[in-house]
Amino acid sequence: MAIGVFDGVHLGHQQIIRQTISDARQHESLALIVTFDRHPSAIVAPDRQPRLIYSLPQKLRTLATLGADATLVFPFDKEFSRQTGADFIHLLAHDLGQIQSICVGANFVFGYKRSGNVELLKNLGKRLEFNVHGLAAVALDGKVVSSTRIRECLRLGDLDAASQMLGRPYAMCGRIVEGDRLGRQIGFPTANLDVTGLNIPPNGVYAGLTRVHDVTYRVALNIGHRPTLNSPVQALRVEAHLLDFKGDLYGEELEIEVGDRLREERKFASPAQLKEQIAKDVQSIRTKA
Repeated sequence: MAIGVFDGVHLGHQQIIRQTISDARQHESLALIVTFDRHPSAIVAPDRQPRLIYSLPQKLRTLATLGADATLVFPFDKEFSRQTGADFIHLLAHDLGQIQSICVGANFVFGYKRSGNVELLKNLGKRLEFNVHGLAAVALDGKVVSSTRIRECLRLGDLDAASQMLGRPYAMCGRIVEGDRLGRQIGFPTANLDVTGLNIPPNGVYAGLTRVHDVTYRVALNIGHRPTLNSPVQALRVEAHLLDFKGDLYGEELEIEVGDRLREERKFASPAQLKEQIAKDVQSIRTKA
């Protein structure tokens, strides 16, 4: 089994999971990924909780592409957080049967008050008869690949660097929620993504791609506060206009691959000027290779 939060499922996480699958094939066993429904800091240190790279459904979909046999997701609540590292491993061994190996990052810590680490796993492995792989971090351009570093790249708008560390183009994912339909009024209806708790790129207009019902659509993606429309709600909005799409997406989850940033968000003198600029943005996206 591979154990981790696996936010972003980046190159380092992929290395851990590849080792897990290799061990499983060698032992004619099942390759199991063990993860959690939220970042542990959300419960044990809410003031230090990071904004996530991936939503839970997006993370699980990505993990499912890597070839493991199953993924086990634990709800991480206060009761769960009170388990020691040793208790957690004993629980897994009791409920799942014989563990052949456990794969984690070399600096992985877990359990109540961070009581579990690779050394504890190795000690438990001697008693419970499983091997332990504490894998060193993957480096890219001389720097360690980590979820923290990817979050910083997203904050700075360096999507190319984030994508390299993820091993795939960066994409954001959220459920479509009801908006105020102001975009529809100026001829460019948008899907409003709920990105609560997610780490997203800087404000601006981006080109993007998404798939709806197995059809790929180009996207004009706006991240910001819509200053021209004088929206009564000044909260950050992530709005996607799907080129040539007709239909209703409310309640569905949309995953958008985020491409080039076309421009900054800015306030126009009138909705008519905004409409004119959006038309230019859409045409620019339509003609991109």
